[in-house]
Amino acid sequence: MKCCKVFRVILKIVGILAAIYAALFAVFFFDLDGKLMYHRVIPFLVKHYDRMPHLDIMETPYDLKK
Repeated sequence: MKCCKVFRVILKIVGILAAIYAALFAVFFFDLDGKLMYHRVIPFLVKHYDRMPHLDIMETPYDLKK
């Protein structure tokens, strides 16, 4: 009887690992991480960095000391 319980636990662990592997393979195959970055993360970062004050390079004085 104890052997059957151990076998069931091993089968559950193998099943969980197979499901995780299948999910990670789907993410890789359909490039879901890249699509998430392109549609969600990058627009957020663009908004964030566009709001920041930037130093205008053309307005800063350039002193030549001889």
